[in-house]
Amino acid sequence: MGSNPEAAALPTPATRPGREALAAILARPDRAVVALDFDGTLADIVPDPEQARAHPGAVEALAALAPKVASIAVITGRPAGVAVRHGGFAGVSGLDHLVVLGHYGAERWDAVSGTVHAPAPHPGIAAVRAELPGVLDRSGSWHGTWIEEKGRAIAVHTRRAADPQAAFEALGGPLGDLAARHGLIVEPGRLVLELRPPGTDKGVALARYLRETDAGSVLYAGDDLGDLAAYAAVEKLRADGPDGIPGLLVCSGSAEVPELAGRADLLLGGPGDVVAFLAALAQHL
Repeated sequence: MGSNPEAAALPTPATRPGREALAAILARPDRAVVALDFDGTLADIVPDPEQARAHPGAVEALAALAPKVASIAVITGRPAGVAVRHGGFAGVSGLDHLVVLGHYGAERWDAVSGTVHAPAPHPGIAAVRAELPGVLDRSGSWHGTWIEEKGRAIAVHTRRAADPQAAFEALGGPLGDLAARHGLIVEPGRLVLELRPPGTDKGVALARYLRETDAGSVLYAGDDLGDLAAYAAVEKLRADGPDGIPGLLVCSGSAEVPELAGRADLLLGGPGDVVAFLAALAQHL
């Protein structure tokens, strides 16, 4: 598929695997899967996660790109329905090739059907929900912290605390003990600790979806520690020789999570730059 000579220039990945993956996406977009985190990648990070919305222009860029690739998958720790609502993805012309894999793949929303499919929640979530306020109170970390109900997971945010990083570090042990007692794990992020069932992460969700779609290439963009599992899945796929597929790793912002930036093929400044990149990619296909 030829590129548009008037399209905005695409940034060049810093690594050879990244450049090879971008070339593969441009050569055969019909076999490319574009996978994206939501918060911090398609939406700006805000103090109250309930106020997060897709960055201006994101839906328009996705609608321009989706018909030209095999699929677009939004992979998030949020419930799928919440990501759809905050993203404004429902009922948008051109987004038939969009899926939202919520709760790290435990839930799935398809644009074609407009419905969410999900198994029953882990029983440990209800127990943690009941005990969490007491744990925060005993640890002295109640003031300034905020509990986000995710249905199949529970997150504790420290961004509003007087010393967000100190509160984040102080809660690691108590929340780890609480999660372990009920068969859950703790997933750290950008000033957030999420308690969720084991065996589900963005890497598992991404690898499963790529097998399902028989992808020939993949682009994954994320911004947080939870995206490292997806990075690892892409790195494994592109190291598998003849059985692997090219993969482009994009980091949305790098100030808070240097672990992600250090493994990325392409560094972008944040959701605004990610949206601009997706729009330019659509123009080139």
